[in-house]
Amino acid sequence: MIRMNLTRRIWLSFSALLILVALSMAIIYPMYIQGTLTEETYRIIEQAQNRQVNPFSDQFTPDFDDESAIIDPAMRETGHLTVIDRVISARQMSVPPGAAIDVMMEEAEAQEAETARYELVYEGRTLFYVIQQYQSSDEEAYLISFMWDSYRDTLLNSLWGNFIYLLILTTAFTLLPAIWLTRYLRKPLRLLGSHFEQIAKRNWKEPFHWKGDEDFQKLSDQFELMRQNLIRHDRSQKTFIQHASHELKTPIMVVKTYAQSVKDGVMPKDTVEESMDVILQEANRMDKRVKDMLYFTKLGAMKQETINREKIVFGELAYRLEERYRLQRTELNFIVQGADVTFYGDLEQLQILLENLIENAMRYAEQNIWIRAENGVHEVTLFVENDGEAIPEEDVHAIFDPFRKGNKGQYGLGLAIVKQIVELHHGQHHVENNDHKVSFQMRIPHKK
Repeated sequence: MIRMNLTRRIWLSFSALLILVALSMAIIYPMYIQGTLTEETYRIIEQAQNRQVNPFSDQFTPDFDDESAIIDPAMRETGHLTVIDRVISARQMSVPPGAAIDVMMEEAEAQEAETARYELVYEGRTLFYVIQQYQSSDEEAYLISFMWDSYRDTLLNSLWGNFIYLLILTTAFTLLPAIWLTRYLRKPLRLLGSHFEQIAKRNWKEPFHWKGDEDFQKLSDQFELMRQNLIRHDRSQKTFIQHASHELKTPIMVVKTYAQSVKDGVMPKDTVEESMDVILQEANRMDKRVKDMLYFTKLGAMKQETINREKIVFGELAYRLEERYRLQRTELNFIVQGADVTFYGDLEQLQILLENLIENAMRYAEQNIWIRAENGVHEVTLFVENDGEAIPEEDVHAIFDPFRKGNKGQYGLGLAIVKQIVELHHGQHHVENNDHKVSFQMRIPHKK
């Protein structure tokens, strides 16, 4: 495929349109005009013929004004032949060639209608004639009126010349809108291209707004939205790296400090075992944080992929998690509701979703944690609720942001992972303080 810039495409489009129009007119125009002029030729012949038969007839038009005529009036003259008992007499004009007269005579004798039109090509020229039967002294006679094609062809050439002249003028005037359109389109596109070049260099501070044409304005708005999204993405990426570094810095420092103390023979704790336990705890914390970071990044890369949905029985998943976490805080009551609810989703992702919600609830719950599911017409809603302290209103809208910490939170990726899993399932996430409960609600659409 040949690559062309916008200017060449515009000029090529205009040229192709002009060529198409010219070719169409070159084929259709002559055929249409030729047929019309042929009909006009016969009409002139018949009018002249009627004038010969009945000079006082009103079936003919007045003669043309010779001075104002476009075509030489001599070309419109009609010749007449009178045939009585096969005797031919000519009127006004020279007689056609003998061979042509023989054909006329044969057609006259074979003619059944009173009047008929004929056309004869002789030596490259066309002869139009009309044969009319009439009675003369009780004998059958014929009046043959004829005209050569000089009038039709001359008029056709004249009209064709006018058409060529008109086409040239049209082409010349077409250049003006083509030039205007080229400049009109290139200006905003060049400006947009310049901004894209800056974006490629990671310089997206300068905004882009185009006022005027609605389509270009919409394009500029989309570009501006992309620019703002890139800024947010860059800012969130830097924030993610800063938080990740900060969260890993503390356990690494603790591990290094304890390891150095043990090496120097100084026990931070009473025994070596207790000191090693602290190192293992911090290592486990780092391990979990790194895994959460990797999983959070993995979920972000899966937004364009289709998740693997399978049938899930809520009770099987909820009771398994309840058994695991009940031993960590034995004073808490885990209440599972809607165990028979079934829905479709990615089992691994939804298990991690519930794990993060339960771990978050365990940090705040005083006595009870509710894990339940409600089946709706178009979706299933998963609830994880606790009877702990209410979430401050100013934190409700930002609680699912990465590295957002609560007053008892850790490093804030758990709820961000929950948000991404819900979005991968094309669902909605919500949290509210309700009836002395903090209720996290995840709506998952019914899709197989």
